[in-house]
Amino acid sequence: MVSEDRSAATSDNASNANRIWLSAMLVSVSAMVLFYVLGPEWGLAFLAAEIALISIVIAQACDPFADAAQFVGQTLKVPGSVRGATLDAVASSMPELFCGIFFVLTALSSAGADEQAAILAGSEGYGATIATCAGSAVYNMILIPAFCAIVISYFRTERPSIVVDDEVISRDGMWCVSCQILMVLFLFQDHMYWWMACVFMILYAVYVYQLYRDARLWRRQMLAVNDIFAARGTSCDIGAVTEQIRGSGLKVSHNFVARALDDLAAGNNNADEIGDTDSAGVLFGCFDIPLTRISAWVVIGASSVVAAVACYFLVNATREIATALSVPTFFVAVIVAAAASSVPDTLLAIGAAMRGDDSGAVSNAFGSNIFDVCICLSIPLLVNSYLTGWDPVSLLQDGKPLPGLVGLRTLLVILTVITLAIMWHNRELTRKKAFILCGLYAVFICYAVLGSMGFAA
Repeated sequence: MVSEDRSAATSDNASNANRIWLSAMLVSVSAMVLFYVLGPEWGLAFLAAEIALISIVIAQACDPFADAAQFVGQTLKVPGSVRGATLDAVASSMPELFCGIFFVLTALSSAGADEQAAILAGSEGYGATIATCAGSAVYNMILIPAFCAIVISYFRTERPSIVVDDEVISRDGMWCVSCQILMVLFLFQDHMYWWMACVFMILYAVYVYQLYRDARLWRRQMLAVNDIFAARGTSCDIGAVTEQIRGSGLKVSHNFVARALDDLAAGNNNADEIGDTDSAGVLFGCFDIPLTRISAWVVIGASSVVAAVACYFLVNATREIATALSVPTFFVAVIVAAAASSVPDTLLAIGAAMRGDDSGAVSNAFGSNIFDVCICLSIPLLVNSYLTGWDPVSLLQDGKPLPGLVGLRTLLVILTVITLAIMWHNRELTRKKAFILCGLYAVFICYAVLGSMGFAA
């Protein structure tokens, strides 16, 4: 009965969300038409409406991608915290990857055949890539958990706060900080070299391997809980079950056992899989594509193509805004491109939290950041290096660091550590903490605005 109520609530929430997105798309298109008719003096307003439309398209492309990725995760029996940090993170971080590649390609294409101009253009394009990924990392780390906590506090009255598992902070959080510290160390150099991309990609491979090991351990833990529940039924004592499992050599927490027993008692035989995904909704949920082992990968491929095309237009709009405002592309990308490309992360995390999968919601934010740093920075760097004869990408402009780079690399680590400390306190995110996180993001926005005006390093 509880499972049916959850499914019905999830379906209602999805229908409402689709109606909201469709309405937002119609408003964006209408605004674009209006501002186009009003003339060139409304160019910035037209670009703002265009970015809103692009963001909606990206979200709609990533939505079926996420459904298909979740189906793959369920097929492979991957736990929610691991799925959130890998499959969901990749699904929601596609825009950052495509934006990074297109920032480099469009910058290099505008340089022509001149070698020196190509090197300078590559520096500008990769600088915008850094801004997008770093800005997205700040958005993911701060705003996504905050939005989840705020939504949950109003709509999930039976448990109005986000419970953060120890493993999410100790594993995904520490990995995220480690990757960001390595990125900052590289950004303190005068140039970025192709081998740095290889280091990031190797680091991500190690992270995925740890997740694989954790997934195997989770299956053993769930099997142990299932066996005890089958023998004792609903009379299971959480403390006794925890000690019995620990006595068999498996390390489990009281929270893990409590959630597993609650879900088993509710009739959910897989305590970490809240709701099955057997179809992917497309075009604002108007159509459902049945998912199989083959169709899931077709959906993933088609969604990737649509997201890539949308990101191409997002990159062009970002560059046009920077030109219209006469500010470096770096500062526009760190807010506009980063926020527009992070919409899918936000929707996935809120959806996971509404289904009761708090671990998946928070680990998605961490996993997206790790993917942004390790992959979304690496592939554009390799593309740039290949197209410029493997020359390093300069992080200098007129002998000084790129505008905004010094402040960004410092703020990124500081804000990440503060956010982790807030999550670590009592291992939960409340509405009050969420508003504090929103205040931290406001500080970041102030930095970007002041930087675009020439007041920040």
